[in-house]
Amino acid sequence: MGGNQQLQRGLEQRHITLMSLGAAIGVGLFLGSATAIRLAGPAILISYIIGGLFIFIIMRALGEMAVHNPVSGSFSRYAKDYLGPLAGYITGWNYWFLWVVTCMAEITAVGVYMQMWYPDSPSWIWALAALIIMTLINLIAVKAYGEFEFWFALIKIVAILAMIFVGLGVIIFGLGNGGIAVGISNLWSNGGFAPNGITGILMSLQMVMFAYLGVEMIGVTAGEAKNPKTIIPRAIDTVFWRILIFYVGALFVIMSIYPWNEIGENGSPFVLMFEEIGIGPAAGIINFVVLTAALSSCNSGIFSTGRMLFNLAEQKQASPSFKRINGAGVPARAVIFSAVLLLFGVLLNYLVPEKVFIWVTSISTFGAVWTWGIILLSQLKFRKTLSKGEVSKLTYKALFYPLGSYLALAFLVLVLGLMAYFPETRIALIVGPIWIILLVIVYYNKGFHKQ
Repeated sequence: MGGNQQLQRGLEQRHITLMSLGAAIGVGLFLGSATAIRLAGPAILISYIIGGLFIFIIMRALGEMAVHNPVSGSFSRYAKDYLGPLAGYITGWNYWFLWVVTCMAEITAVGVYMQMWYPDSPSWIWALAALIIMTLINLIAVKAYGEFEFWFALIKIVAILAMIFVGLGVIIFGLGNGGIAVGISNLWSNGGFAPNGITGILMSLQMVMFAYLGVEMIGVTAGEAKNPKTIIPRAIDTVFWRILIFYVGALFVIMSIYPWNEIGENGSPFVLMFEEIGIGPAAGIINFVVLTAALSSCNSGIFSTGRMLFNLAEQKQASPSFKRINGAGVPARAVIFSAVLLLFGVLLNYLVPEKVFIWVTSISTFGAVWTWGIILLSQLKFRKTLSKGEVSKLTYKALFYPLGSYLALAFLVLVLGLMAYFPETRIALIVGPIWIILLVIVYYNKGFHKQ
């Protein structure tokens, strides 16, 4: 452990842009979209657009603070500075917990995906190998993490773009369909565009917001970006349009070609798409893409948890040992601590029933909604600390301030209300608050409030 206590600014524009896309384009699109489609039908496109708009407002609010003060820990540090030490403490530990829970599922998923190619091998070996490799990548240097994440994200993006182009070929030119154009009538010919009405659209919002979980990681990278005042605004402004293209574009194509009520019944819609035009090894190709998606999420999760622990230690809200930086400029002890807990998570996933995975996604969504809400509240308070002259000097501003922030907060309250209304996701409104109450008890019991 070296004496240098500063994180290195080794992340470039291409790393951060692809990382932000990679974090948001993962299991939510590859695995979760079929569930969301069953709830809303083709009107799921509206859910993704609405969710995307509010996420963009939240990201602009985060960007305003990140460009003004680019620090590791991001929204946890801003919560401490503008909402008080307790808010910063809860937000930092909550985000750490969110990614530990998400990564537990991802690491186990790696083992499941590898069994497609090696059916006789025990899946825990692959899960363990993935955890060790991703941890080592995170320990080398932040640039190594950025490089791996760049390529992981690129594989996902190329696969989605290929599927969109192939799908448009089927829709417009009848590719793989004897030259007979399929058209887009499937979007309204199976019970209408919104077969389950406004209820279906509302029901799908919780799943849609889970899919967007991860975009806020742009803020976490601010402390290690080479030129944050230039890179962060570009990454935020482009990620919204790219996510809409990938999510809305991909789902538009899939639901145009296949009746929405058949998607998810015959395997992955991505596999179906490639098989439609006669690409035999489609299942293997998509399995590889989904595998990289899981590894990418695991990679990002270890990065995020390590940085959050480092930031909490800096704020004297976690063990001082998590502040130690190795020779490569990485908070190694914080990364290793998170990885050890993930190892425990792999074991847990073999002991609990499959229903827990539904709980995991809803608990993660609760954690994300808390984080997004704190970002908005911090930005509202941040603006109040500035004079008119300081506001005019801000180079990157939140959208529609303050109305945009208040509307986004109201939308997040709606999502929590929907999670409470539906039995499948209600567990998150039990586990989430209990976790936050436990954090508050530890905060006062350990004397963190006296720091």
